[in-house]
Amino acid sequence: MNAGIGEDQTRDDHKSISDQCYAAYAEGKDLRGLVAIVGKDALSERDKNFLEFADVFEDRFVRQEKEEDRGIMETLKLAWELVSMLPVAELTKIDNKYIQKYHLTEGKGGK
Repeated sequence: MNAGIGEDQTRDDHKSISDQCYAAYAEGKDLRGLVAIVGKDALSERDKNFLEFADVFEDRFVRQEKEEDRGIMETLKLAWELVSMLPVAELTKIDNKYIQKYHLTEGKGGK
């Protein structure tokens, strides 16, 4: 993917939003194992957010329907919609300039 993103190929935030989605998804998947041992009620609110992110990421992003013809801009918009579920402080893979530009509640992305 890295060879196909960047200036004049996709949007400026592509790498950052992709990295954030993968990191958040990995954390959510790891938490599923913990839930199997201690139960969901034992999780912190932060952990519950990442667990919910993983579920929604799989349902809406990964399980794209065969008939769904989602282009890159729609995909990036969906990625921002999903990471906007998480507290901004947890978006450690995304430069603040992209948060200000694309985040649904913190930036111009929701307007």
